[in-house]
Amino acid sequence: MPSVLNVSAYLFTRIDDRETLRPLLRERADAAGLKGTIILAEEGINLFLAGDAAAVRGFVAELRADPRFAALTPKESWSDTQPFGKMLVRLKREIIRMDRPTIRPEAGRAPAVAPATLHRWLQQGHDDDGRDIVLLDTRNAFEVDYGTFRGAVDWRIERFTQFPDAAASHRDDLAGKTVVSFCTGGIRCEKAAIHLREEGVDAFQLDGGVLGYFEQVGGAHWEGECFVFDEREALSPDLAPRA
Repeated sequence: MPSVLNVSAYLFTRIDDRETLRPLLRERADAAGLKGTIILAEEGINLFLAGDAAAVRGFVAELRADPRFAALTPKESWSDTQPFGKMLVRLKREIIRMDRPTIRPEAGRAPAVAPATLHRWLQQGHDDDGRDIVLLDTRNAFEVDYGTFRGAVDWRIERFTQFPDAAASHRDDLAGKTVVSFCTGGIRCEKAAIHLREEGVDAFQLDGGVLGYFEQVGGAHWEGECFVFDEREALSPDLAPRA
């Protein structure tokens, strides 16, 4: 049985003490024997960690004891070996770069669709109001090539900063439809859904992203694997690393 627990989590929440928090989190992670990356920005936190299960869960529990991070909801998967080579805690302007300062998810999320709800919609071929569904992949083109939802729209963007311009070019294609944006763990599609709604599109985000869907629903309506940014490279719908 795989012995290394991998977690990914993000949360849009105001952080005004990043410089103080950075060495503290690095010290805690090192003491727990963890490896991975934690990104801190004024808008929130994004983390990818791996190590002994008790150590990983203990680190997350201590982090969630801070009221700012209480809503952090990690997604778990397993591997036989440590997929990260080092432990990094980085300060960035955004936890996921979009270059749209007015998009501030910490001030209010776009509506989310639970994985089970999306699965039901896809099974019946429309949402609960009978409207057509557009699954919009907000990931980079090379990630999409590993796998995506069957029939998903892919604008072949090379980086997330290109998403707003792509949305402007394709806005008319989305009119009158229920758009569900998705990404690996939820962070990009959360910003994407807010931007789309500001542009007049009836957009929702897939809660928990593809990994959350895999965890709760499995691989229904998915084709291929899901790319992840570590040495595992990609995960199958049962959250197992590429062989």
